[in-house]
Amino acid sequence: MRTFRDLYAWSIGPSRADFWADMWDYAALIHSGTYTSVVDTSAPMDTIPYWFHGTHLNFAENVLFTADPNDRSKTTTVGKEDDKIALTEIREGCQEVRHMAFGEVRRAVGVLGNALRAHGVRKGDRVAVVAGTSLDTFICFMAVLSLGALFSSSSTDMGSKGILERLRQIRPKYVFMDDWAVYNGKTIDLRSKMKEIVAGMSGVEDFEGVVVQGRFPGKSADVSGVDKAASLEDFKKAANGKEELVFERVSFRDPFLIVYSSGTTGVPKCIVHSTGGVLISVMKEGLLHKEMGPENVVLQYTTTGWIMYLVSVQSLIYGSRSILYDGSPFSPSPKTFLSILFSERVTDFGTSPRFLHELQKKSLIPRNLFDLSSLRSVTTTGMVLSDALFEWFYDEGFPTHVHLRNIAGGTDIAGAFGTENPLEPVHVGGCQGPVLGTKMEVYDSLIESGPGAAVPHGEPGELVATASFPNQPVFFWGDETGQRYQDAYYKRFPRVWTHGDFIQIHPATGQVLFLGRADGVLNPSGVRFGSSDIYSVVETHFPEIADSVCVGQRRPHDADESVMLFLKMKEEGRFTEHLAERVRRKIAEERSRRHVPRYVFQTWDIPTTVNLKKVELPVKQIVSGKIIKPSGTLANPESLKFYEKFAKVEDVLEEMQREKGGTIQSKL
Repeated sequence: MRTFRDLYAWSIGPSRADFWADMWDYAALIHSGTYTSVVDTSAPMDTIPYWFHGTHLNFAENVLFTADPNDRSKTTTVGKEDDKIALTEIREGCQEVRHMAFGEVRRAVGVLGNALRAHGVRKGDRVAVVAGTSLDTFICFMAVLSLGALFSSSSTDMGSKGILERLRQIRPKYVFMDDWAVYNGKTIDLRSKMKEIVAGMSGVEDFEGVVVQGRFPGKSADVSGVDKAASLEDFKKAANGKEELVFERVSFRDPFLIVYSSGTTGVPKCIVHSTGGVLISVMKEGLLHKEMGPENVVLQYTTTGWIMYLVSVQSLIYGSRSILYDGSPFSPSPKTFLSILFSERVTDFGTSPRFLHELQKKSLIPRNLFDLSSLRSVTTTGMVLSDALFEWFYDEGFPTHVHLRNIAGGTDIAGAFGTENPLEPVHVGGCQGPVLGTKMEVYDSLIESGPGAAVPHGEPGELVATASFPNQPVFFWGDETGQRYQDAYYKRFPRVWTHGDFIQIHPATGQVLFLGRADGVLNPSGVRFGSSDIYSVVETHFPEIADSVCVGQRRPHDADESVMLFLKMKEEGRFTEHLAERVRRKIAEERSRRHVPRYVFQTWDIPTTVNLKKVELPVKQIVSGKIIKPSGTLANPESLKFYEKFAKVEDVLEEMQREKGGTIQSKL
């Protein structure tokens, strides 16, 4: 094997079990037992084949310790010395900075783990947090996993309804919750939300109560008025100061983490990930794709409600230091947040395309503001990174030695499909290539059911996986028959994982180009393209536009799909018919006449998840005449009301014509 593509071909080929056997040896995970076989490669992937049967491990043990090179059932602290900083917690505005060494972290995890055990938490129980990305939250995460229990997290900016949609499904024994939240300069008292959650959990037999984490050290809020609430300090007294760490090693396939689908149009799916599956995937991505080690310092901007929170935690597995940031990256200004890259000598920065876009719009040039000589990589995910931002990143924004790593995969697999690698150049657009060990293909998106068919490189289609991989989720919580799981991934193409993304493989470079969600694929007159094709034009050429959402409308009586583009203007911007025509012309010029939206309208709000991820599907469904019930995971569900009238777009146009040049326009 001479190239990355040679390695990838071997890792997904007939001998793919050999790749994973080598990966197991290279990962050097702390474990006991010996596997009888890597996996049955003949088993259909929808049967969720068992990997490394016979091995037992614990996720937290592998985060906090390193395997003894002479006996992997024992631990050592090589690479994770007690005097080395493991975690740094930084609060909004960089006013509060707290450091913890590995030894200190272990002792804190030991105390809380023993307290949880004293309060009756056992293997298989669920413990949830509603909290920021703090040291307390991390310690809770590790303490829960040390017992073989399952962990689930939600961010404090989620509404009570959305949080309860999650909690009532998984029935946690305890919920750890911050008493205050700080975001964008505002301090929010969470005690009323606490009361709503306790009330909403009434009748849930497993639920014991809320454990309150103090957001401000030494200034815990009075929670005496909250039923079933105890302070973290009082809860830990049950440990009697006992710091001893005891890890419950579980089977490779046993669950450890519950994460959630976006749930934008209904109750979210409770996706359960296996201990071993995620661990081996984490080691593959970190050691091979990212070349992580003890010298790395990682700042992953995320909330606890996003799968990327796992990245900030798993960085410690390689002996790296992780920086936990809590708050808005824009308060008091992006410069303050970016200063962390210099002050903490960050080597690996994780962010979103939206943050980079905001820097570009504000003409903030990180490489001119700070010494970024320590920075090795910037990882972006969560939405499509436009070609214009690739160009800006290297032409203006960051030092040219920095590896721009655009990745995509997500919650469903706790890992990546498209990702970076250190052996190939970075080209504008998409991800450098596929992730090792996962057989990803592109299927014809016009085939709606039955056996699928792969399309040649260069043609867009549906992202699928056609062979099992260890980090497939093992089940959905509460899905007793498994039907919901099967419907989510295997209903469209039997025995083939359908991920829901619209992608293409570049025929020359092998890049994986993510074009948008498959549900949001635009298909007017049989011309298929992703919404990102439109967004990149709008973001690059129209600074007066704050944001946009582009969806396809096809009602039951429509013979074809119509593309609708909604523009949200900046405060100083003004929507006019002239602007709409300029947008159309630029789309026609940079894409094609077939890409030009049939309708261009103004909007005042665009629906997003609480992680600020733009959501197209509810808008598409509403303008296509469907009645939907948005879930609590939308940050602004009220925004959907505006789009209802466009299900009768002809009436909207007629009304606008009567108003003779109203502000909402127009039809091409």
